[in-house]
Amino acid sequence: MWTRHHKKKKYGRFALPAITIAFLSYFGYHSIHGDYGLKAGQQFDRLQAARSAELDKLVKQRMQLEKEVSLLSDGSLDEDIIDEKARYQLNMSRPDEIVIFNTYF
Repeated sequence: MWTRHHKKKKYGRFALPAITIAFLSYFGYHSIHGDYGLKAGQQFDRLQAARSAELDKLVKQRMQLEKEVSLLSDGSLDEDIIDEKARYQLNMSRPDEIVIFNTYF
């Protein structure tokens, strides 16, 4: 009866650890540098902070504009506001006045 004896290969025992290392390296790299990785998360946080600051600025600007519109509405016309807006739009003033421009933006 003949039996075959296989000689143990030197590199066969490194196959599973090599595949494991390759697998972990691939997913490790993409967990840091990928589209949804840690660096993308940091960039998203910076963008969110910038947009939040811009939103706060726009909300303040809108509140100021709503306040001006409410003063110019039909129910409560304020003569001083109408006079101020007309002078600003027409770029006119009386000779005895000092004009100080205050922009809201």
